[in-house]
Amino acid sequence: MKKILLISDNHSYIDIKLNTYIKEADEIWHAGDIGSLETVDWLKGFGKTLRAVYGNIDDKKIRDLFPEDNVFQVESTKVWMTHIGGYPGRYSSRVKALFPVIEPMLFVCGHSHIVRLEQDKKYNHWVFNPGSFGNVGFHQVKTAIRFTIEENNIRNVEVINLGLR
Repeated sequence: MKKILLISDNHSYIDIKLNTYIKEADEIWHAGDIGSLETVDWLKGFGKTLRAVYGNIDDKKIRDLFPEDNVFQVESTKVWMTHIGGYPGRYSSRVKALFPVIEPMLFVCGHSHIVRLEQDKKYNHWVFNPGSFGNVGFHQVKTAIRFTIEENNIRNVEVINLGLR
């Protein structure tokens, strides 16, 4: 069993309210718009596995560290993470074309700054977007998601409310 903390779109902002959640997690996943190497150093400082992708605001330094698409397996769950993805019925054309090739059980994206937890029955996967834990954007509440993966089961999904931005 792995405990996951999923975050996105902090745009260089570091919110120490996440420290408790990071300490409880086995892995930290960042769905892009990291913004700075300081954020990467902060996250890596906890000694947890960090899986991330770059976002549209990330510079060359971040893009050299993280890919646009990160496809990996945790336990028996295949995950595809990218920054700009969309959601059921409104996926980007690039993402939609890759679903039959990648066939994830969990599709993770960011970009919208809006939390989304949705099952896509057409492509047979879950869509998780953690919203944003930063102070830039039109979102009103800073959010993250935590959950556990056990074999091919996603359990204990919780949206974390970090307060107003």
